[in-house]
Amino acid sequence: MVEAVPESIHFPSEEERILQLWVDKDCFQECLKQSKNRPRFTFYDGPPFATGLPHYGHILAGTIKDIVTRFAHQNGFHVERRFGWDCHGLPVEYEIDKSLNIRGPEDVAKMGIAEYNKQCRSIVMRYADEWETLVRRMGRWIDFRNDYKTLYPWFMETVWWVFKQLYDKGLVYRGVKVMPFSTACNTPLSNFEAHQNYKDVQDPSVIVTFPLLEDETVSFLAWTTTPWTLPSNLALCVSPDFIYVKVKGALHLSIIIVLGISVLITCVFLFNRFPGKTLKGKKYKPLFEYFIKCKESGAFSVVVDNYVRDDDGTGVVHQAPYFGADDYRVCMDYKIIQRDSAPICPVDSSGVFTAEVTHFAGQYVKDADKNIIKWLKENGRLVSSSSFKHSYPFCWRSDTPLIYKAVPSWFVRVEHMVEKLLDNNSKCYWVPEFVREKRFGNWLRDARDWAVSRNRYWGTPIPLWVSDDYEEVVCVGSTAELEELTGAKVSDLHRESIDHLTIPSRCGKGQLKRVSEVFDCWFESGSMPYAQVHYPFENRREFEDAFPADFIAEGIDQTRGWFYTLLVLSTALFGKPPFKNVIVNGLVLASDGQKMSKRKKNYPDPGLIVQNYGADALRLYLINSPVVRAENLRFKEEGVRDVLKDVFLPWYNAYRFLVQNVQRLQKEEAVKFLYNESTVSVSDNIMDKWIQSFTQSLIQFFRDEMGAYRLYTVVPKLVKFVDMLTNWYVRTNRRRLKGESGTEDCMRALETLFSVLFSMCRLMAPFTPYITELMYQNLRHLIDPASLEEKDTGSIHYLMLPHVRESLIDKRIESAVSQMQSVIELGRVIRDRKTLPVKYPLKEVVVIHQDPEALRDIQSLQKYILEELNVRQLTLSTDKDKYGIHLRAEPDHMVLGKRLKGAFKSVTAAIKELKSEELEIFQRTGSIVVDGHELHEDDLRLMYCFDQTSGTASQYEAHSDAQGHLVPSDEITVYYSSQPAGEYLDKVIQAHTDFILATTKAPLKPYPVAQNASVIVQEKTQLKGSDLELTIVRGSSVSRALLTTAACAYVNLRVTLKDKQQGGVVLLENPKGCDTLDVERLKTVCCSVFGLDGAPVTIFNGKTGEKDQLQTDLMSLSGKTLTVTSGSSPADASSSDSLLCPYVNLQLMNASPAECQTGDVATLLLMNPAGKNALHFPDLLRETAKVFGLRGRKLVLCLNEELTEGEEHTKTYFKKNKNLRERASVCVCVIERERQRVCV
Repeated sequence: MVEAVPESIHFPSEEERILQLWVDKDCFQECLKQSKNRPRFTFYDGPPFATGLPHYGHILAGTIKDIVTRFAHQNGFHVERRFGWDCHGLPVEYEIDKSLNIRGPEDVAKMGIAEYNKQCRSIVMRYADEWETLVRRMGRWIDFRNDYKTLYPWFMETVWWVFKQLYDKGLVYRGVKVMPFSTACNTPLSNFEAHQNYKDVQDPSVIVTFPLLEDETVSFLAWTTTPWTLPSNLALCVSPDFIYVKVKGALHLSIIIVLGISVLITCVFLFNRFPGKTLKGKKYKPLFEYFIKCKESGAFSVVVDNYVRDDDGTGVVHQAPYFGADDYRVCMDYKIIQRDSAPICPVDSSGVFTAEVTHFAGQYVKDADKNIIKWLKENGRLVSSSSFKHSYPFCWRSDTPLIYKAVPSWFVRVEHMVEKLLDNNSKCYWVPEFVREKRFGNWLRDARDWAVSRNRYWGTPIPLWVSDDYEEVVCVGSTAELEELTGAKVSDLHRESIDHLTIPSRCGKGQLKRVSEVFDCWFESGSMPYAQVHYPFENRREFEDAFPADFIAEGIDQTRGWFYTLLVLSTALFGKPPFKNVIVNGLVLASDGQKMSKRKKNYPDPGLIVQNYGADALRLYLINSPVVRAENLRFKEEGVRDVLKDVFLPWYNAYRFLVQNVQRLQKEEAVKFLYNESTVSVSDNIMDKWIQSFTQSLIQFFRDEMGAYRLYTVVPKLVKFVDMLTNWYVRTNRRRLKGESGTEDCMRALETLFSVLFSMCRLMAPFTPYITELMYQNLRHLIDPASLEEKDTGSIHYLMLPHVRESLIDKRIESAVSQMQSVIELGRVIRDRKTLPVKYPLKEVVVIHQDPEALRDIQSLQKYILEELNVRQLTLSTDKDKYGIHLRAEPDHMVLGKRLKGAFKSVTAAIKELKSEELEIFQRTGSIVVDGHELHEDDLRLMYCFDQTSGTASQYEAHSDAQGHLVPSDEITVYYSSQPAGEYLDKVIQAHTDFILATTKAPLKPYPVAQNASVIVQEKTQLKGSDLELTIVRGSSVSRALLTTAACAYVNLRVTLKDKQQGGVVLLENPKGCDTLDVERLKTVCCSVFGLDGAPVTIFNGKTGEKDQLQTDLMSLSGKTLTVTSGSSPADASSSDSLLCPYVNLQLMNASPAECQTGDVATLLLMNPAGKNALHFPDLLRETAKVFGLRGRKLVLCLNEELTEGEEHTKTYFKKNKNLRERASVCVCVIERERQRVCV
C-alpha cells in the first residue's frame, strides 16, 4: 500500500537508504541478467589511475557515462559496464621516486628492478576504496568485481599481441629522434604528452659571437634561450632569402646579422647587404672544442634552411642537432651527422652533463646555464645576456621543465596513415561536432610517428628480443610463444619476471636479449578495447561482433590522449575507428575561473557536496551546464544548492501532493486508486490534455535527442518540465486534485498527475537515479501490475522508457496554454512593476494580439487567466491603436554586428527610427530593407510599447513578451540608467545593490554600456516616476575599478648581495589565477630576473630572524616587499609596498585564452628590474599574445574599454610616455583583430 510522504526531506539521507536498497537487491547485476538476451550496446570506460583521489572532472565524465549507459539499457539494450584501472607508467613511478628519494637509474639499479616494481605494485590501488565508494555514492552503476587492470598478465599479453601485429605490418622501427624528455622521470615523452602542460617561464637569453675563420674580425651573432646546448654546437643556420647585413658596432668588430634586428647593435656602420644563401658553407671558429673531430664531416659551417624566422633573435640559429628537431633534420640534410654515427649528446637521462663536456661535467643542464654564460663572458664570446619570457613545456607528471634530447626509441609509424586517420575520424559521431573537425581533426593532420617506448621499469615490457648489433630481432606476441622460444614457464610479464630470459639466435649471434624499454602507458590504454577481454586469446567472437564501441566519453583534454591512441591503434590494426559515438566534456574550474588546486583549496570537497546536497543534485548541476558542450564550467556550490531548491523540492512536493490526495480519496470516498494506462478514462479537461500532450512531446524529444547523444538539449527540457508540472499544472488544478469539483473529475486529475509523474520518473531515472527510485518505490503500489510489460518491477531502473502515445499529442492545446502562460507572466510583471500584489483585484486585463486564432486560444483558457491574475474581466483585441500600442524594433547585436561590421552603427540607428506600420509589414513578410541592407526575422526583435502620451495612458500599464533566450549558466552583465539621477528609483537601486546581485547573480553596472559589449536585450520603461533603461550583455564584466593596481598578485624584491643592490618585481601569477609560483619557482625566477648566476639566495619577509623567513603561502604576501640576501638577515627591511616597476594591466575583451590558460586579466611589467629591460610597444604586443596563449593571433591594444582609443592611440601613448616610472598604471584592453568589428 502507498505510504504517506513526509512534509520535509533530507535528500542525502534518502539517497543512502536507496543505495542500500540497490545493494540488498543487487539491482545492477539484476539489470544485466534481465537484459542478457537483448542486443548489445558496447561501452568503453577509459582507465583512471588509483594513485590519486577522484575530482570533479572524473565525477562529470562518470556521470555522462552513467546517463548514456542507463538510457541504453532503458532503450532495450544489454550494456556491460566494467571499471578499469591504469596501473603502470610515470604516475606510479613518480610517486615511488619521490617517496624513496630515487634520483636516477643508478638508484634503481642499486635497489633492483624486482624490489622497485614491488614498491610500485604496492601503491597502484592506494585510493581504490575511495574511488569505489565515491563512484557508487554518485549513483553510477558499473562493475568493480569484473574489472580490468593494466597490470593483469592477460591484459599485458593482449598488449603484446597488438604490438606484434604492428611489427608484422612493418609499422615498428627503432630510431634516434629528438623528443621531449623528462629529466625528472628519466624518460622521453610523446608529442601529445608534451603538449599537456605548457607554462610561461623566464629563461636566459644570450647573443654569442661566432668569428669567421677567413677573417676573425667578422663574426656571426647567434641568439639562444638554451645556453646549455652551446657546448654541442655543430653548425649555424641562416635563411636563404632573408637579407643580412654586415655592420660595424660598438664592439669594434664587424657583425653579420638580420637586417630587422640591426637595432640591437649600437653605433652602426653599414658595409653591405646580401641574401642569406650567399653565406652557405662559410666556416667559423667553434665555441668549444669538445667535438672538434666533427669538423671532418662538415661541422662548424653555415647551412641554410627556411625554418629560420625573423621575429625573434638575430636570424642566425645555432645548431645542436641532438637537442632540437629542426637542428637534427638540417644537420642530417647537410651530412654533418649520419643516422648511424655516434650521437653528439653529452647529457645523461637525468639531464646532467657527461664527462665529455669537461668544463661543466656533472652539472644539471639548467643549472649549468649560468656557468656557461660566465665562461662565454670570460672568453669574449658573449655580446649580451638577459632573460626571456616564453611558453615552455613541462612534464605532465613531475611538473618539471622538459628538455629536447635525441634518444634511441621504438616508434610506431603514424605519419603515413594521416589520411586514413582523418577518414576514420569522419565516421565517428562527435558531440559537440566542432571537436571532430577542429581540435581533434587539426591534431590528426599534424600527427607524428609515435614513440611508444619508455626507459622505465613499471610497465608492460616491450616484447622485442634482439642481438647485440640489433640486426636480429624477434617480436613475441603471446605468453605461449615466449615459453616456446625460451623453454621457460612464464606466469607474469613484468620486467623482473622476463628480463633474464633469452632466445637462441637463428643467425648464429648467440643469445637474444630483451630490449630494456617498457611501453608508454598510453599504448596500454589505447589497447584497452582488446586487452580488457583478452582478445584474441579469448572472447574472439564476442569482441568482433561488438567492435567498434557504440559509445565512449571523456574530457576535451583526451583529444591528445586516449581518443588519439584509440584511433591510431584501431586504424593500424583493423582499418576502422574504435568507437561510433563520443561525448566530449569541458573542464570543471574553480568558481573564480582558476584551475582547481588542492594547494589553494579553491573548491569544495566533492564528498562534502554529496554529503550536504546529495549525488542527484550534483549530477544534475554538472549535466545542466556548458560543460557538456565541451565548454568550461566554473563550479559554484550555490548552483548545486539551487538544484535542490528550484527542481527537486517542487518536484517532491508535487509527488507528495499526489499521494496525499490519493490517500484522501481512499479514506473519504472509499475509492481505490490503481493506475492502468490501457484502461484509464480520457479526460476532457483542457489542462489535463495539455500536460499529457506536453509529456508525450517531451518523451518524443527525449528519445530523439538522447539517441543523438545531445544531453545539453535534453536536460534543460527536463528541468523546464518540472516547472511546467509544478508551477502550472498542479497550481491551476489544486482544487480538482483535492476533489472540490467531484469525485469523477478528481479521479481524472489524479490519473493525469500520476501518469505524468510516472513518465517523468522514467525519463529522469538516468539523470537522477536516486530521487526517481525514491518516488517509484512508493508510486509502484498505485500501479496495476497487469499494465506493466516488465516481469520484475522492483526498481525504476528495471523499467523501459515510456513509448510515445501520439494520440495524446495536441500541438494546438500546447500552443494555447503557451499563450495563456505568456499572458499570466506578463500580467505578473506588470503587477510587480506597479507593486500591486495579486491579492488586490483589478478590473480588467487587455490582451492585444494580431492573430485572431491566438486570441481564441486565450479565450478558451479565460478562467485560469482571471484566477491567476485576480482580474474581473479579460478583454481581447487586435486593435493596438485603440490602446496606444505601437511596435518598435531592436537589433540583434550579435547577429547583425558580425554580419554588417562597419555598417552596423548606421543600420542600428535606422532600425530605431522604423515606424510601427513598417514593422507590421515586416511581421507579415519576414524581411525589410534598412539603410540599404536586407534584414530578416533573426536580425530584429520586435516589441510592443505603450504610448504614454495616449489618452488611455493613465488607465493602463503595458508589457510585451520580448526574450533574451538566456539559460541559468550564461555569464551576463546588467547595465542600468535611472533618470533623473538621485531620485527615488535611483536611490532604491543603489541601496539594494547587494540584493539585486544575489538575485540576478550578475554584475550590475551604471551606464554607459561598453561599445564592445555583446548586447542581448535592451529595454526602456517608466517606473515610480523615473525613466529606467536596462541593457543585458553577454559576459561577466570585470570592473575597471579592480584594475587600479596590478591585476595579478605580485611581490617586490629588494636584492642585497655583495655586488647587487637593486629592486624589481615578480608576478606570483599571470594571467590572474594561472601559473602560480611556489617558493622554489620564486627563487628561480628571482635569479633569472636579477642575473644572480645561481648564487644561493634566501628570501625574507621582514627584518630579522628565521621565523620571519618566507613561508610557503605566497599569495598572502601579494603587494609586499621581500628582501633577497645570500642567507644573512637583512640589515634594513623598511620599504614602501608600492609596485617598484611600471606595468600595464591587460583585459582580454572578445577572445578566450588558450594554451591551457584560463584567466582573461593579466599584468605585464614594462621594466624589470627597476630601470632595466624596458618593454617597447612591439614587444608589448608580442608579450600580450604570449601571456594569454594567443600566439599567431592578430591582437589590437586599446586604452579604454569602449575601444575609442585604438591601436594608433595606444602606440602614440607609449611613445610619448617612455619614462613610465612615475606614472600611474595603465589598463590596456586586448581584442582580437578579426572580431573587433563584432564588438564595436
